[in-house]
Amino acid sequence: MKGGEPLSAILAGTLLLTATGLFSQVVGFLYRMALSRLIGAETMGLYQLVMPVYSMLMSVTAVGLTVAVSTLSARYHALGDSGTVKLVLRRALRDFLMLAVPLGLAVAALSDPISVYLLGDARTRLGVVVMVPCMLLTGVENLHKHCFYGIGRVRPPAAVETAEQLIRAAAVLLLLAALLPRSAEETVGIIALGMVLCEVFSACALTLLFRRHWKRFPPGPAGAEVSGSRLMTIALPVGATSLLGTLLGSANAVLIPAKLVEGGMTLSEAMSEFGVLCGMTLPLLALPTGFIGALCLVMVPDLARRTAQGDRRAAAGFLDRVMSATSLLMAPAMALLTVIGPTVGAALFRDERVGELILPLAAGTLLGCWQSVLSGALNGLGLQGKAARNAILSDVAQLAFTFFAVSRFGLAGFAAGFVASGLVGAGLNLASVLRAAELRVKAFEWFVRPLLAAVLMGLWCGLLFRVMIDAGCGHGWASLVCAALGIAVYSAALLAQGVSVTDLFARFGAYFKRKRRAL
Repeated sequence: MKGGEPLSAILAGTLLLTATGLFSQVVGFLYRMALSRLIGAETMGLYQLVMPVYSMLMSVTAVGLTVAVSTLSARYHALGDSGTVKLVLRRALRDFLMLAVPLGLAVAALSDPISVYLLGDARTRLGVVVMVPCMLLTGVENLHKHCFYGIGRVRPPAAVETAEQLIRAAAVLLLLAALLPRSAEETVGIIALGMVLCEVFSACALTLLFRRHWKRFPPGPAGAEVSGSRLMTIALPVGATSLLGTLLGSANAVLIPAKLVEGGMTLSEAMSEFGVLCGMTLPLLALPTGFIGALCLVMVPDLARRTAQGDRRAAAGFLDRVMSATSLLMAPAMALLTVIGPTVGAALFRDERVGELILPLAAGTLLGCWQSVLSGALNGLGLQGKAARNAILSDVAQLAFTFFAVSRFGLAGFAAGFVASGLVGAGLNLASVLRAAELRVKAFEWFVRPLLAAVLMGLWCGLLFRVMIDAGCGHGWASLVCAALGIAVYSAALLAQGVSVTDLFARFGAYFKRKRRAL
């Protein structure tokens, strides 16, 4: 395959990033569990309230540039112009720092009004300040990481990401263990400081690894320079959309505790409920989703390479398998967590509220998985504008439910919006991908078959789990037995419908081999 990576490397890269993503999810989950036990639900809510500021800074400065670096690196690498890849990264780093440094200084100077008037709680001020250096380091890390992804080199960033998760958990937990008890504001600042230490490692490691790999590239044309307009053509619409989406998400995060207070809770109670939802229940449901992020990271540059070579329609077979794999893996995971999540979550986080409303939240998480995969496909096909538009409409749906329903129905209103948001985003993305890739929807294979098998699995696991708990069996053993039974029931249900999960991945491998022979 001239100017590009062999297609079998896509499968290998996806598997490697999946393993890394799942490992990171497990480490991150255990980290959140330990963190919640150390600081409590209310302080966890304050920490979750600070994170939208970090996300907003990243949206303004880095998100668009990372997509531009990944896309342009993939295109130049596919066309055999590896020397220009270095120039793309160099220009992106320069543009990032020109944006991020003055913006970070402004945020630090205005941290008081940001915490009081925008976030609604003065105790978030120290966390806002410490998030500024974290943003600068994360931007440098992500630009190098996405350049690696663009040229098909997934091992260096995968290794760094694995180490990063361990360092973050160790740094934050050790700092808290050494410095607690502290006020809620100081505790949030300590958590942010641990994140900064972790990002120092990641940014330095990826910079050194890329410089080492850089030496293998042929030099670019003498005096050549990548124009800022070429980067900004991609970065500006993606960044602007990401910023708008982050603003909507931030407004949603700030509104949840405010609307709970409006509905009759005290501020402390509302912040505690918010901490349980966003710091415990949703991370529990996100535990199996490492596959989705890994698949998108590999899929986007691969589809960009195909687009650069004028071979957009060839992606249809790959997208067909991507949708099948997403449903076949995520549907049973959500079904199992719906059954065992409330009991196991309460035991792990030591809070009985973990797992409340888990059924609609699990449905929304599954819809979010479909939305993410389809959004990645649109980005890879060069349709960032449509992906952005659909994401914004999805966020607007969530924000509307939060604004109008949470004060009246509590977190049940948020859960309803979570499902509605996923339906809007996944539905619009699906329609856009079908048109762009000239692909026909396969409703039974993509949705009906896996969901029917997952529902059957959930019913059997729910019955067995309740019987085992009532009989005095420990939560851990009951969960393991239910997981084993669930896999057996799910596999049998799929076989009864004429498919198996192993057959799907065998077809994945055969597809890659067949396409490589054709090329």
